[in-house]
Amino acid sequence: MLKILLSPAKSISKERISIGKPTIPILDDKASVLASKLKLLEPHALSNLMSISPALAEMNWSRFQDWTTFHSNKLPIQPALAFTGEVYKGLDAHSFNLEEWNRAQASIRILSGLYGLLKPLDGIHAYRLEMGTKLKVNSTIKNLYEYWNEDLTNEFLKELSSDDVVVNLASKEYSKVLNFSTIPIPIITPLFKDFKNGKLKTIMMYAKNARGSMARHIIKEGVTNCQDLKRADIKGYRYAEELSTAAEWVFIR
Repeated sequence: MLKILLSPAKSISKERISIGKPTIPILDDKASVLASKLKLLEPHALSNLMSISPALAEMNWSRFQDWTTFHSNKLPIQPALAFTGEVYKGLDAHSFNLEEWNRAQASIRILSGLYGLLKPLDGIHAYRLEMGTKLKVNSTIKNLYEYWNEDLTNEFLKELSSDDVVVNLASKEYSKVLNFSTIPIPIITPLFKDFKNGKLKTIMMYAKNARGSMARHIIKEGVTNCQDLKRADIKGYRYAEELSTAAEWVFIR
């Protein structure tokens, strides 16, 4: 199986769409610890902590005031349906059929600053908390990387089989929370580059959409062999062997 890593999105739809019964975030208890701490911060403190506008800080302050655990959450949203950033535009999970949702639940894992590790149909609250936020959790844990690294890596390791391959479509900000050196199976990080002014460049908006589109391709086509990705056309991006390494696969257009 291909295990797909994605980053979350900052933007969240106001329209509540759900597929089936939401599943429980595996690290919900640790998310509660963070939410309880963030609940105590005033909007101006959230604005400074997250480097966001006063209006966004007010919105997220309100979200944290309303935050509850999974079992008390009466209006959960599901990340694959609620996130609306470029990655999720490329994923287009709204078009999945039941078989594809089953594949997605088994294969896709979303790295999260608040929840740690999410399945596509987990039940969560609307939130904003980037992994790079320098939130001091206690006297020994100074940021979210330190808070999540061990538990998140251990939970991810529990899901892996010896014949799996990790397709890392998460950003560097998020993927570095995992201790990749302890993961005993191949990890491939696809990179998407465009020719611009005669040079190959990563254009972030297009690259994010392509990450979601590659995840979509894997789910829709039922891809289980990573080598098949070398023959895929992902929004016009094609595999460039001469630019790639064993760990980083470059796709260009």
